[in-house]
Amino acid sequence: MSDENNNQEILKNVTQEILGHLGYGGEVSVFSNEKDPSLQIVSISSSDNLSALIGKNGQNIKSLEQVVRLVYLKKLSPEQKPAVFMVDLNDYRKLRARQVVDKAIEVAYRVRISKKAEALVPMSSYERRLVHVELASYADLETESIGEEPKRRIVIKPLII
Repeated sequence: MSDENNNQEILKNVTQEILGHLGYGGEVSVFSNEKDPSLQIVSISSSDNLSALIGKNGQNIKSLEQVVRLVYLKKLSPEQKPAVFMVDLNDYRKLRARQVVDKAIEVAYRVRISKKAEALVPMSSYERRLVHVELASYADLETESIGEEPKRRIVIKPLII
């Protein structure tokens, strides 16, 4: 079994075990991210109401992810290289990422027309990275992260030539 497959199997088992301890059921799958193959996605699909596990603005997903990470790292042997991963519940993070990028594109359009900078709402480092990557192809705009966590946000500015 390859290191990646072994890591995926350990991640899957750890996640299922933790879900069980929390009183939730569901199907856990682990796969590589399409855009970033070095990132593993631990996807939990369940007919249970997972809103308590998601929490306000996904805060509880981050906590669940941290618990999974701690238990996962303890299960690895010293010679195994740990996988970089992210936990997603019923595609919450996938849908949230799409919403964040769509909003950034909408604001970018307004900035292009008004020629005035606009700040987005505070977001996680992962969401900020998505916006920076998405708007990098806009030659007439630049993005900058400002502020301190948890209120760190992106400002979209017209590029002054």
